[in-house]
Amino acid sequence: MLKKYERLSSQVTVKGILKARAAISHYISRTNLIYYSDLSRILGCEAYVKHENHLPTGSFKIRGALNFFRTIPQEEVANGVLVSTRGNHGLAMAWAGQLFHTPCTVVVPENNNPEINRIIESFGAELIVHGRDFYDAQFYCDELVAAAGYYYVEQGNEPEMLNGIGTMGLEIFEDLPDVDVIICPIGGGAGCASVLKVAQAINPEVEIIGVQAEKAPAFYRSLQQGEWVVLDDADTIADGLAARSVYQLPYVIMRDHIRDVVLLTEEEILEGIRMALTSTHNLAEAAGAAPIVAAKKIAERLKGKKVVLVMTGGNLDRTHLEHALCYDSPLSSGDSK
Repeated sequence: MLKKYERLSSQVTVKGILKARAAISHYISRTNLIYYSDLSRILGCEAYVKHENHLPTGSFKIRGALNFFRTIPQEEVANGVLVSTRGNHGLAMAWAGQLFHTPCTVVVPENNNPEINRIIESFGAELIVHGRDFYDAQFYCDELVAAAGYYYVEQGNEPEMLNGIGTMGLEIFEDLPDVDVIICPIGGGAGCASVLKVAQAINPEVEIIGVQAEKAPAFYRSLQQGEWVVLDDADTIADGLAARSVYQLPYVIMRDHIRDVVLLTEEEILEGIRMALTSTHNLAEAAGAAPIVAAKKIAERLKGKKVVLVMTGGNLDRTHLEHALCYDSPLSSGDSK
């Protein structure tokens, strides 16, 4: 089953990422990599945050969406594109689809963030609500493709989307050539796999550490079992981590090279949101804040190293923000090291 994706992985290359950067630079600017002294004090390392939350749709996904539309033959998307999402992928595809004059239909699960739904529609996309979670929304897309002839964009299984996303990895190495560690959240896996491809080409000694929720540890379980794993559920407050599986293409890229995944409790994820707000003055969504609290959890291992924390997105709803601000985590004690 994975042979197809092993072949596709050869299409995710530094050459492809460089071409993607030349193309998408017409639409978006590079994001800042910022050193934070107080965060560094707390973590005991040189801590830098890669601010993907500053992109137009509030996450790194716009890089992949723009490169997808730039490279896909127009006749293949003549009937429009179809995506399933909890938020950021749908936002990115709707925004870029409008730019490239391509109709976009977005399927979200029930009880999805209403603010995200409203913004997706404001970008001109058709919104469909179906299923109890992201995985159910994915399955429903198969039915819609058969009925309407859409091009279904599986965000993690499109090589050109990964080439687009990989541009954030290029920027990290350009701004901090002597980086030691990059910590990246893993939901569907496209972001971490893309950064890994860049690191392998530029400096394979750089350690890439993944972060997942304890309630959605699909890639962590895959590493343990030595095979691609689909969970029964992924019920976490971190929408960007709430995937029952990583996509197959990121899985075949990451499986032999990423050996460390930090798992976070729901309480730790909330603490990450608070740490992002207090130490960087940025509103980070739960997945985007996860690398910060993951770094605190493994601080002894990171001591004295140059560490990049990828803040993948900032689309946090009010309910989760209020929950994070009101929750008094034991991790918040003893901030000084």
